[in-house]
Amino acid sequence: MRALIILLCLNLNITAKEIPYIDLAKETDRQVIVDKEKGQYLGHPTTALLSDGKTVLCVYPKGHGKGPIVYKRSNDAGKTWGKRLQTPTSWASSKEVPTLFQVTDKEGNDRIIMFSGLYPIRMAYSNDEGKNWSELKSIGEFGGIVAMGTMISVKGKPGHYRALFHDDGRFISNKSNRETPVKFTLYSSLSVDGGMTWEKPETIYASTKIHLCEPGSIRSPDGKQIAVLLRENSRRENSYVIFSENEGESWTEPRELPITLTGDRHTAKYLPDGRLFISFRCRTAIGSKLGVSKSPIPYEGDWAAWIGKYQNIVNGNPGQYVIRIADNKKGWDTTYPAVEVLENGTILTTTYGHWQEGEQPYIISVRLKANEIDQLAQKSPKLSIKSDTMHLE
Repeated sequence: MRALIILLCLNLNITAKEIPYIDLAKETDRQVIVDKEKGQYLGHPTTALLSDGKTVLCVYPKGHGKGPIVYKRSNDAGKTWGKRLQTPTSWASSKEVPTLFQVTDKEGNDRIIMFSGLYPIRMAYSNDEGKNWSELKSIGEFGGIVAMGTMISVKGKPGHYRALFHDDGRFISNKSNRETPVKFTLYSSLSVDGGMTWEKPETIYASTKIHLCEPGSIRSPDGKQIAVLLRENSRRENSYVIFSENEGESWTEPRELPITLTGDRHTAKYLPDGRLFISFRCRTAIGSKLGVSKSPIPYEGDWAAWIGKYQNIVNGNPGQYVIRIADNKKGWDTTYPAVEVLENGTILTTTYGHWQEGEQPYIISVRLKANEIDQLAQKSPKLSIKSDTMHLE
């Protein structure tokens, strides 16, 4: 098979780097339908794997980034999914993408919390592993986009959690204050009581030049550093990363990521062997300029994943593999992914997309193992990375 080549210019004279490109799109036997409804848009799921290692909760909106929240459960680690479950009345009024997290307070009480964004950010919680839920209630006089997009437990402080999210001026307060040119702001909010209450958000970074949003956090293997991967919404540059070595009290200046990690809504989990699996929507600057069909990236607009080491992110290296998990049939309208790693090392990842031509998007989950990917990589074509402007050689 002819090698697929991407040129990546870093304004440096470096030798082209090659990494395997693994395409799983035709392996539809891996795909399990979580939910599908004729004529109804279903999107933007998030999941929670419970302590028994096999119960998975999933929530998602009926609509594009907004609409009534649908709730489902799998009792066999995502192999099958039950019927839609009853939800509290206020869940029907959700204005945005729901985000789901498991937390523990300083007394050791576990709970699951779910956020719904725009203004104001609202939260619901369950104290019994998702059997019963509260109504959505405001957490403060502030709002945001993809509310509490990522959450970090504060090391050494039980019950302390830091949540990151973004806004473009429209929803942070009860009155829109969007500037011209548009300024994107990253915010951080702290909880000291196991996620039940949240402090007024503080600004991490704001810019009109690069539009950083949809944070996805990863803690370093030694636990001392936190990295946050960020979508670049102006579509002028690659995705970005920021780092903290003091549990999110301060952050480094944003730095561009390699093109192999460029996209939207990064979700990361460690594999048993210490490598990272990161799933995201592939959307690049060159692809945005040329369109999906003319992009030189073979997985532009699709459900993508990356496997590599944490140090690859720190060093700005391309990583070990890039993967197309499934082929999205309509532009970039796909992939706010959930990722869980099961006890046996199986990756369970779940998202939405236009998986069939002419149909509304629906939710699927895919199971894969790192050793399967390693074997496929041996006979896969390679992507050659040489420049920031990309084209097939």
